Amino acid sequence: MDRETFQTCCSLVKSHRPCYEKLCSSHLINYIEKKDFSYSKFFEKYVLPNYPCVFSGRFTEDWNSRKQWVTQDGKPNFQRLLQDFGDALVPVANCNAKEYNANPKKIIPFKEYVAYWKDYIQNGHSSPKGCLYLKDWHLHREFPKHNVYSTPVFFTSDWLNEYWDAIEVDDYRFVYMGPKGSWTPFHADVFHSYSWSANVCGRKKWLLYPPGQEDNLRDCHGNLVYDVTEPILQDKRQFPRYDKSCQPLEIIQEAGEVIFVPSGWHHQVYNLEDTISINHNWVNSCNVDTMWQYLQRELAAVQSEISEWRDSMDNWHQHCQIMMKSCTGIDYKEFYMFLNIIAKNRISFLHSFGGDTGSSRIQRPHDLSTLGPHHAVFDLNKVAQVLECVLSNEEFKKLDPDSLSPRPEDLLQKIKEATEKTPL
Repeated sequence: MDRETFQTCCSLVKSHRPCYEKLCSSHLINYIEKKDFSYSKFFEKYVLPNYPCVFSGRFTEDWNSRKQWVTQDGKPNFQRLLQDFGDALVPVANCNAKEYNANPKKIIPFKEYVAYWKDYIQNGHSSPKGCLYLKDWHLHREFPKHNVYSTPVFFTSDWLNEYWDAIEVDDYRFVYMGPKGSWTPFHADVFHSYSWSANVCGRKKWLLYPPGQEDNLRDCHGNLVYDVTEPILQDKRQFPRYDKSCQPLEIIQEAGEVIFVPSGWHHQVYNLEDTISINHNWVNSCNVDTMWQYLQRELAAVQSEISEWRDSMDNWHQHCQIMMKSCTGIDYKEFYMFLNIIAKNRISFLHSFGGDTGSSRIQRPHDLSTLGPHHAVFDLNKVAQVLECVLSNEEFKKLDPDSLSPRPEDLLQKIKEATEKTPL
């Protein structure tokens, strides 16, 4: 991020309120063709206003996966995939079955899934087993030495994976592989994060709805629709607000192309051909407040569900946090530790940028050097804003925040000192 973008984004973030009406009425999504498109331009034009866009196949043409996983006629290279990953265990969903608002999954050997997929193709894309979709496979975590792709620079300010890499527990990097006809039901991404998705081969159709439109796609009980193409949506008794919903943005994503899905945009996705894709979920300084708002809503929903035991259950507030974490993967204390790791890495980077040789020995994400000191300061300013909101939250206060290390007030002070001392 350069100085001009830093100043522009600092002013925009204070006053900006996303406006999606014009985007939805035009049904036009910007297509970024040339590789000289800058990170600063992407940050200002798409990340900050929370608008989707599509990058051309030029941005992935050097990936090993596009060279090795794909045959000359553009189909999945099953032979090479089996050679590299045949014995791996992979999560597979049945697209013909519904479990709550998702597809039930099971774990099977990758070679078993490939055998199924080949039979599925030979049988005219049908099978008595149903339409099975390999999804949410943590290939990057399980095979770290396989250099099958590199994250485009536009998506490298990735706080989710930065945090989970630091604690070595999980990640939000996935591979999807599925036959023609496989699909993902209507949803928003984890924590209402951003996502980027690149087609290694094949084609996808995306149906996207901007934030707020999902409320028009709930039934009379408040449940989100499973499939936005279902005729039952026309039943006003079942879906009383459907006639107020906008038409979705429809995007056909070709092989090699990368789609940026903004924060909180609900979507439904179809594989139009046999398709392999790579997907990351990510959070940064522009949507970390959205993540915090999401967690507050999730906690409120849990508290509402077990409100009748509020007075009779010991440590009721702690139980609510535990239940929320079981549903979302994170609780308020871990959200604070998440902010702490992000802040600590940027404070250390700014110290080394200013000539602190001790800080230069601390291991930090290499992407910080690429994005530069302006980006680090922008990030820290946003961490400070969200941290102040966390500190004033009554539910957080009940969790004994003084027992955390570092104390939230101390972290806030360190952030302010680091940003004030950095010459920009």
